Amino acid sequence: MENETKSINYWKVLSFILLALLIGLGCLFASSGAGAGSAPSENAPVTEAVLSSWTSDAASRQALADYINAITDETGPDFIPAEDRIAVFDLDGTLFCETDPVYFDYQLLRYRVTEDPTYIDKASDFEKEVAQKIQVMIDTGESASGLEVDHGKAVASAFAGMTIREFNDYVQAFKSQPAPGYEGMTRGEAFYQPMLEVIDYLTGNDFKVYIVSGTDRLIVRGICDGSLDIPNSQIIGSDETIVAKNQEGADGLDYLYSNTDDLVLGGDFIIKNLKMNKVSVIMQEIGQQPVLSFGNSSGDSSMAEFVTLNNPYKSLAFMLCCDDEVRENGNKQKAQKMYDTCAENNWIPISMEKDWTTIYKDGVTRRQ
Repeated sequence: MENETKSINYWKVLSFILLALLIGLGCLFASSGAGAGSAPSENAPVTEAVLSSWTSDAASRQALADYINAITDETGPDFIPAEDRIAVFDLDGTLFCETDPVYFDYQLLRYRVTEDPTYIDKASDFEKEVAQKIQVMIDTGESASGLEVDHGKAVASAFAGMTIREFNDYVQAFKSQPAPGYEGMTRGEAFYQPMLEVIDYLTGNDFKVYIVSGTDRLIVRGICDGSLDIPNSQIIGSDETIVAKNQEGADGLDYLYSNTDDLVLGGDFIIKNLKMNKVSVIMQEIGQQPVLSFGNSSGDSSMAEFVTLNNPYKSLAFMLCCDDEVRENGNKQKAQKMYDTCAENNWIPISMEKDWTTIYKDGVTRRQ
């Protein structure tokens, strides 16, 4: 009886060992056919589903798909670990309409100074001057020298004293106004649908996406609020001072935030986040070199160069070309300059006209 019991236990142990081996082999085969280590062809159908607003033969779309397939293949030479998959995007003209008829933040200031009944009588001469320069830009298409910085200073002063929440509420109200040049769209809905798909595609492949814009950081946060699933910590822009409500000019090293305080706009402009400033702030706030850059103008060129030069990983820079004069406020001459710049720098151009089946959400048409 004792020998029989030992025999039964032996077969039980052997059965458990065989079962464990079979389960282990099953897991091994399953993991080899899925996940980040999949062969590039495994990812291709996902690209088709995600980038649905892109024409199937768009070279820019294919370049992005090929890139993602290469850097997510653990067995390939271009594999990038998830923690190093960082993409930076400009906002105006890259993710969001830049020319309806001018930048969102330019129009916001002009509205504040010339139309807002609660502020018209309080506007300073400098703010009125800047608003007038913006109107000239709207009328002629020409930007006055120094307007970028003057605009930043005027935004800082025109909204000084507002709490962060009040300023965001102001941006949300302005966003709800109808887009001047389009039917079926508000100012805040002017995101390029194909580019939103790019962000979804990247985040679905473990990328961390940052917006690096020349627009005021708090305005960018307000624009993106409710439209993009990107946390405020990943939104970078031009900056103005933020102080405590009761600080009253005291140095931040001498003042203690109290239970009666709130954060308010301090009224002073700090920096315009364009050109080389974008590179500096990327290193300050992100702390490492991104591997993908998306922009649309010379203000994004330094960012594109920084991403693609001397990068230890495979990297790419994409530039939008505003060549669609029917569905968007395109400019063929400006677009050709960007095509030429891309050719010179080995950047990848994206044609709004040829690469996208749509630009905005369904039902939007441009007023002719």
